[in-house]
Amino acid sequence: MKKTAYVTKEKAEEIASVFPTPYLLYDEKGIRQNLSAINEAFAWNRGFREYFAVKANPNPFLLKIMKENGCGLDCSSYTELMLAEQLGFSGERIMFSSNDTPAEEYEYAYRLNGTINLDDITHIDFLEGILGGRELPETMSCRFNPGGLFEMSNGIMDNPGDSKYGMTKEQIREAFRRLKDKGVKHFGIHAFLASNTVTNDYYPELAGILFGLARELSESLNVHISFINLSGGVGIPYRPEQEPNDILAIGRGVEKKYKEILEPAGMGDVAIYTEMGRFVTGPYGALVTRAIHEKHIYKEYIGCDACAVHLMRPAMYGAYHHITVLGKEDEPCDYKYDVTGSLCENNDKFAVDRMLPKIEKGDLLFIHDAGAHGYSMGYNYNGKLKCAEILLKEDGSFELIRRAETPKDYFSTFDCFPEYAGLAK
Repeated sequence: MKKTAYVTKEKAEEIASVFPTPYLLYDEKGIRQNLSAINEAFAWNRGFREYFAVKANPNPFLLKIMKENGCGLDCSSYTELMLAEQLGFSGERIMFSSNDTPAEEYEYAYRLNGTINLDDITHIDFLEGILGGRELPETMSCRFNPGGLFEMSNGIMDNPGDSKYGMTKEQIREAFRRLKDKGVKHFGIHAFLASNTVTNDYYPELAGILFGLARELSESLNVHISFINLSGGVGIPYRPEQEPNDILAIGRGVEKKYKEILEPAGMGDVAIYTEMGRFVTGPYGALVTRAIHEKHIYKEYIGCDACAVHLMRPAMYGAYHHITVLGKEDEPCDYKYDVTGSLCENNDKFAVDRMLPKIEKGDLLFIHDAGAHGYSMGYNYNGKLKCAEILLKEDGSFELIRRAETPKDYFSTFDCFPEYAGLAK
């Protein structure tokens, strides 16, 4: 599979003339088309809803697109709940899934009437203590962790037994029993067993596990399972040789398990939820940066005006992000480079030993698949400032949807000290 940029060099330069590099550029058309495909893939389930994971990309302009396409929001913190409320999400359109959760966050989710997804059995008592005699919500969810290794036909996918999330099977059974005794009427099951899978089999395999658990809990405890949340984990092909997931095939695979396991048990009203943040926006965001230096020592280096502050996945995980040199798409990739940023850390590299066309100072680099866990994972090490976010609209125009940070933003939390207040002006 060849990765191509969704913007030409000319358009990227036009944007850069207004909003200097580096900037994150999102493709509105691609996001909307992808959301339509997701809804089509699960249209067989009357209660289906995608809860976009806010942690993947918390830009409110993009979250509005989610809302327009029928999505809810998966929130995991107080500020994410604030975003949801400001954008008009409430009730069943909010899924609150967190861990090691502070009291004020549970209180806020309860006030918004969002669906609370408990990460641990001890959180039942913790939540009751917060509510101070108020009734628990009628609908609640619990997160399941089966332990051990999660294996599929193509090998070990992940290690749930080493994960801090979720309850054991015995604990989730006891949690449902206790919640039922306390007045909860409708139950949800949530699980996340593997990250960034590029296989059409992951969701159906997970669905089979959760559908079997739901059937068992429903029959043994006489509880109503309202929904099953497959969470995230459906990934994207960061490398060009990877085959992308087929969301329509994934939907058919989940439907097959649903008809095999739930419908014969009279559970055909169970809604299916997903939280595919990376899959929804990942391929439709890119970091556009300009080559500003070249260095020739033991290796060949290209230095650009972006750094790990703007996309930290390569530095943090050694993750691969494909790079297109705009305007040189058809030139041979016969130069080997390390593409670096300016942080005082040697892992601040977007690419290592990457074969690319010959890069000249001033060239624009389009770093693919930065639409999820890009801006949201940014930080300010070395006093670096986060870049602007731009939306490439369906008609070809572009719009600033978050301005670049300034030194004033960096120093704003010192405004309570008179001797430093000038820095925040």
